[in-house]
Amino acid sequence: MRVGQNPAKSIEMVRQPERVTAAVVVYIPALVGYYAQSLEVLKVCLTSLRAHAGMPLDLLVFDNASCAEVREFLNDEHAAGNIQTLVLSEHNIGKTGAWNFIFNAAPGEFIAYADADVRFLPGWLAPQLAALEAFPQAGMVTGLPLLTPPEYSTATVAWAEEQPDVAVHRGRFLSWEDFWRHARTLGGDEPKARTFYETNEAVMLEKDGQRYYVGAGHFQFVVRKSVLQSLLPIPSTRPMGDVRQLDERINAAGALRLSTPEWYVEHMGNVPPEGAPSAAAAPARRRLRGPLRRRLRGPLRRLVQWLYDRSFEWLYKS
Repeated sequence: MRVGQNPAKSIEMVRQPERVTAAVVVYIPALVGYYAQSLEVLKVCLTSLRAHAGMPLDLLVFDNASCAEVREFLNDEHAAGNIQTLVLSEHNIGKTGAWNFIFNAAPGEFIAYADADVRFLPGWLAPQLAALEAFPQAGMVTGLPLLTPPEYSTATVAWAEEQPDVAVHRGRFLSWEDFWRHARTLGGDEPKARTFYETNEAVMLEKDGQRYYVGAGHFQFVVRKSVLQSLLPIPSTRPMGDVRQLDERINAAGALRLSTPEWYVEHMGNVPPEGAPSAAAAPARRRLRGPLRRRLRGPLRRLVQWLYDRSFEWLYKS
């Protein structure tokens, strides 16, 4: 039985999505050890994304079973209108599992994807969209100069060499300083990074006076939604596993993988940039109430987290 008419029937129009949907996947299980400053990193990510886009966009955030403090922050951002779509997963379904969801759910024509530890610089979006416009065959465009394993971009080079209006340049175009500026945020070993840098030459495409590096990064990219949907689903077996399948599938589909010669984004890793608020300002954890066993759960959890935190400091910072 229905009483009266649904008021929604009198609404004659709904808000249309922006042309670009920015999508961020978050996973911060606890604010200790490796993740001690990750909430502050996330705040820098989302704030810089909105402040420096330079054009309207919708923001979709997929939380992959983060801790209560992170979810509280995300809920507050959603309530404030800073996040248009917020998805809270009960379980960690893996990064590629989150990709399968958001790449289908994003309403925009273009998807600007980023991990939750990416910092956006002023005007970051327009140059990446411009690359997609210049190269309709482009699959994904990353907003910083990259030197990537060549096996993931063979289709890009093969296509470019067949185009009369596209010049292919090879050489030492990317400085070691620019290469290491990004590589060091990945937690890699400097000698190994230098070996990779010295044994792989950069490849650049030039069209109509604009140059782009061959290669892209799955930590941040802008892409046409239609390109991604043709590649899904991507298997999800581990939290951080299977991510290279996106690079492989883009390449196998013959779509281009490009990056900009200028810096429009930065990978922060698990430490916020200098000047950002410290993780010490994170809200205190709520105490559990109830029977004795529930009262003990909180102190035991904090003890285990403290031990993990000290172990992380000893292993990686001492």
